[in-house]
Amino acid sequence: MSIADEVRRYWDVDSVGYDDVPHHHPTSAGEVAAWTAALADLLPPSPSRVLDCGAGTGFLSLMAARLGHRVTALDLSAGMLERLRTKATAVGLDIEVIEGPAEQPPAGPFDAVIERHLLWTLPDPVATLRAWRGVAPTGRLVLFEGSWGATDPLERLRRRAQDRIIRVVSKGPRPSGHHAEYPDSLREAMPLGSGTTPEALAAAASDAGWAVPRMRRLRDVEWAMSLGLPLPERLLGVAPRFAIIAGS
Repeated sequence: MSIADEVRRYWDVDSVGYDDVPHHHPTSAGEVAAWTAALADLLPPSPSRVLDCGAGTGFLSLMAARLGHRVTALDLSAGMLERLRTKATAVGLDIEVIEGPAEQPPAGPFDAVIERHLLWTLPDPVATLRAWRGVAPTGRLVLFEGSWGATDPLERLRRRAQDRIIRVVSKGPRPSGHHAEYPDSLREAMPLGSGTTPEALAAAASDAGWAVPRMRRLRDVEWAMSLGLPLPERLLGVAPRFAIIAGS
C-alpha cells in the first residue's frame, strides 16, 4: 500500500467521529468570531477565488464561503469531504468539492491558497507548496498552523503538564481526539511529522517560490480557545497558533 493510500484510509476512518472532537473546530461563538476575523484579515478582498487544501470537514472552507469567497475544497479523504458537503448544503453555501491529493491541485488561477494543519501530513511539503504556487501565480498563501511536537521544547513541557492535570481530574489519559494514533511509519515518512515551527514553514514556503513569507500570531484565536478550557487546565493555555502568509 502506498503512503497516499495509507493516509487516505486513516482519514476516511477518522472522518466518522472527527467533528465530535471540540478542538477540531470552533465550539463557541467567540472561537468562530476569532477565526472568522483572522480569515477575513488575511485573505484578499471578497469575492476572491480561494483553494482550501486539506479542507477536511470544512473548517476553513465554510468560513471563507460565508465571507463571500468562491471556495474550492480539496482533500484526499472522501469521508471528510462528504461531511463538508453535508454541512455546506445545510447552510446553503455553494462550495466546489474535489477529491484528490494536495500535491495535485485543480487548475487555477486562484487568488489565495489556504490550509490548516495539513503540511505535517505530506511526504514533500516543498513540492506541494510549489504546486500550489503554480495554480496561484499572482495569489496569496495563508498557512494556518500551530507550534507542537518535539520541535518546540516549551510546548512539549506545557503539554506534559496539561496531560498530568487531565490525568488527575479525569482519572485517565488525555483522549487522543482520533480513532487511533497516527502510525509511526507515516510520521517518519513526513519531514514535518515530528512537529511544526514558524521557521520551518516559512523556509518551506520560500523554497517553493512564495515571495516574502511573514508570520502573524493568532492571539485572539488562542484567547478564545483558552476561555473554553476548564480550570486549572486553562492556566496553561493552548499551543501557540500562527499564520504564515506569502505572495501578494
